[in-house]
Amino acid sequence: MENAIEISYKALEENPGKRIFLLSEMIHNPDVNNDLISRGVKFIMETSGKQIINWDELKADDIVIVPAFGTTLEIENKLSSKGIDPLKYNTTCPFVEKVWNRAESLGKTGYTIIVHGKYKHEETRATFSHSKENAPTLIVRDIDETKILGDFILGKISLEEFNSFFKDRISSGFDPEKHLSKIGVVNQTTMLATETQAIADYLKNKMEEKYGLENLKDHFADTRDTLCYATHDNQRATYGLLEMPADIAIVVGGYNSSNTSHIVELCEEKLPTYFISSAEKILDKKTISHYDFHNHKFNITENFLPDKNPLKIILTSGASCPDSIVDDVLQKILSFYKDVKPVDKILSELNLN
Repeated sequence: MENAIEISYKALEENPGKRIFLLSEMIHNPDVNNDLISRGVKFIMETSGKQIINWDELKADDIVIVPAFGTTLEIENKLSSKGIDPLKYNTTCPFVEKVWNRAESLGKTGYTIIVHGKYKHEETRATFSHSKENAPTLIVRDIDETKILGDFILGKISLEEFNSFFKDRISSGFDPEKHLSKIGVVNQTTMLATETQAIADYLKNKMEEKYGLENLKDHFADTRDTLCYATHDNQRATYGLLEMPADIAIVVGGYNSSNTSHIVELCEEKLPTYFISSAEKILDKKTISHYDFHNHKFNITENFLPDKNPLKIILTSGASCPDSIVDDVLQKILSFYKDVKPVDKILSELNLN
């Protein structure tokens, strides 16, 4: 993500006087996006794909930055047709491209691609676009949808039921009776890695049940190495933190960030959790303005910091949240207490500096 931000600022520096556009949000972090907007960058689309600026308004000498989530081949071709190089300032995350490359290689050897993702999310739209060029492709949102897919593989539901459920999430010409005999699972990299693995394991078991263990390798591809280490490491670190006793959790990140919302869900299972985008959301020692992503609304909570000594707080963030923003939150919380050791001294004592 930091590389994507650097490329965006490089585009600004190298093109003074030119119009500069972002296809959609650079990353799901409001501070980064707002700073780019303040420097004159304009968004062409919302993250949902809704058009803000008409394609006809773009000119050949305009600069268009592709966000870290990547974009569809259709949009790349549209930009190229206008004389705009879509790859000049392409900030697509290497792990997203790794997913695309694996989908391509699997497709060329006869596999159908199952994408674990939110089918309206810009990264999933991009992955679907790249995958369907080389392989029949289908999107599943979660394990419940995967079970419907498993039921069809084992002949427990009809073709009509399959088409009715997945009609908007399959590539053109998808023939489930033909194309679900050889499959591989890839994901939207911001999804929970554990959930992707559970989906892959479930489908692996169904293929083994249908074709036998001795034939499994001819019907199911191992794609575990496509999971994004940045997202996975954040999630794994959160699991580790949750094993320790704590009073509350504060999760920092963009409110429309999938991987951040998953971390919030993990924390909510264990203790009171506050989802904020920056230190400014901590109004004072007693009051916090935090986001309820389940109901898409903001809440104000009084006395969110328990009156305890010592007070144990889990502070974590999404993969797209810059370290500086997390540090600002940490420093704000520390400012409420007297006789606090400097962070550098604590890190030195722990041999982490």
